[in-house]
Amino acid sequence: MSKRGGFPGMGGMGGFGGMNINQLMKEAKKMQADMEKSQEELVAKEFDATAGGGAIEVKVSGDKLIKEIKIKPEVVDPDDVEMLQDLILTCVNEAMKKVDSAQAASLGKYNIPGLM
Repeated sequence: MSKRGGFPGMGGMGGFGGMNINQLMKEAKKMQADMEKSQEELVAKEFDATAGGGAIEVKVSGDKLIKEIKIKPEVVDPDDVEMLQDLILTCVNEAMKKVDSAQAASLGKYNIPGLM
């Protein structure tokens, strides 16, 4: 008796756990459409952060574009510009982290190795 070629456990033609290649392609296209929709929804959202007890407020879009920066006048001290710069940096970085977290949560559900 001769052994047939192929990979062990494939179960003959159309292996992949009982799915045929057409079904796999259909599932892949659906997943891609779902991912694109999730990405569009994320881009449409706005994320905000504050620093200095609300002295600085930053709004960022889901695609990491700064939409707005608000600075309360009382925090503007010409003798301490460095503190203002630090508050703005802290606030912008916090807003960006929120976008990253939302992105990981949104796309992480697809569980595709190497995607994130």
